[in-house]
Parts: sequence; structure tokens; C-alpha cells
Amino acid sequence: MNVGEESFISHLIEMRDRLLRAVLAVVIIFVCLFPWAQDLYALLAKPLLAELPKGGQMIATEVTTPFFVPIKVTMMAAFLLALPWVFYQAWAFIAPGLYQHEKRLGVPLVIASVILFLLGMAFAYFLVFPVVFGFIVGVAPEGVAVMTDIGKYLDFVLTLFMAFGITFEVPVAVVLLVKMGMVSVAKLREIRPYVVVGAFVIGAIFTPPDVISQFMLAVPLWVLYELGIVVAAMITKPKPETASDYEPLSESAMDAELDRIESESHEPK
Repeated sequence: MNVGEESFISHLIEMRDRLLRAVLAVVIIFVCLFPWAQDLYALLAKPLLAELPKGGQMIATEVTTPFFVPIKVTMMAAFLLALPWVFYQAWAFIAPGLYQHEKRLGVPLVIASVILFLLGMAFAYFLVFPVVFGFIVGVAPEGVAVMTDIGKYLDFVLTLFMAFGITFEVPVAVVLLVKMGMVSVAKLREIRPYVVVGAFVIGAIFTPPDVISQFMLAVPLWVLYELGIVVAAMITKPKPETASDYEPLSESAMDAELDRIESESHEPK
């Protein structure tokens, strides 16, 4: 076995170990949260239940849904709590192959990615869900009782969580594109009108058909895009040259340079 094969196998073994550590952390947190699985689902369902008429409730249309849906919610909560550790394992695996300046940029971006994704989910839960569910209940025809299946409800809120979580990652994506040289800050400013239109199109696709929830996705996407441009411009702005950037010649070096110029001037042409 040559050196290249040994190195490749050692990388595979390290990747396996890092992956097992990440999975183990999720499993441990899941086991710890399991006794509160029903409470976690009740917390997730609270925005909809708060908008239902008095006596309104959710339903389960399949036999196993009342058991598996809280389990899925608990698994999602365990993964979110373990996310910093999961990202650390990924970073520890790829960091040895990066240059020093890439490491300096990578750590803040990883931390910002986790924080922004969680902020996106919190924005959806506390601000968007009440508006969306209030709209859905409000437009129900008279005589129609809104009783959502808990499995369908979970799929719906997960879609919104992903949509807003990814939306809040826009500044990180913008900074990465600029630092990798794939696009310039000037180009990002130039395509701003297309980004605004695209934000409202995305808002129309991933939110219910009411204008308010569409704006609640499109406007943050636009604002975060502008924030990404500002941050990218700050970290890529060239530093002004100062006197300290130039190291003065020593006296001996200056004399040698003068002698060289004088000798060149006396050479026959």
C-alpha cells in the first residue's frame, strides 16, 4: 500500500469517526428529550391552536400518527440542539486542509450560519405562524371546522422552517460568493432589482396565498441580501497604503543603490 492510499484510508476513518460523534450527540439528546415528546409537539402546534375557534382541535387520520409525529418533532429538536457540535465535527475534518486565511474566514461563517438559521426558524415561529394560521382560519367558509391532521401540519411547518432558515443564510452566501471571486460587490448591486423580484416570487411559492406572509418572507430576504453586500464590501475593501507599509532603506543599502546607478550612467552606450 503506497502513501497516497494510506492517506486516503486515514481520511475515510477520520470522516467516519467525526460522523459517528455527530450522530451520537443527536441520539443522546434525543433520548434525553424523549420523555417530553408530547410537550414538544404541543409547543410546535401552539401557534395554530391559538388561532382555532374555541373548542377547535387537531386530528390524526392515521393509526400510527399520534406516536410518530411527536417522535419526529423530538428528533428535529435534538438535531437543532446538537447543531453546533455537528458543525464543529465537520469543521474539524476540513480545517487541516485549509489555508490560514480560509480558517480565519471559515469560523465566523460557520457560527453565523448556525445563528442565522436558528433566527430564521424563530422568525417563522413567533411572527409568521400567527399571521399565516390566522389567515387560514379566517378565510374558512362558514360552517367549515378547521381541523388539521397533525402529520400534514408537521410537514407544513417544516417547509416554512426550512424556507425561512435558508432565507436567513443569504448574507453568508453573498459573502462566500464574493470571497471566492465568483461575483463582485458591484455586480451584486447591479442585479439588485432582479433579486427583489425573485424574493417576492420565492415568497409567493413558499407561503400561503396571502400578501402579508409573502411580504414577511420576501422583505427579510431582500434586507439580508443588502446586509450581505455591506459585509462583503467591508471585508474585501483594500486597506489604504500608509507610511508604515514601506520599509526605509538602510544607509549602506542606499549607498549601494547610488553606486549602481552611477556605474550604469558611466557605461559606454
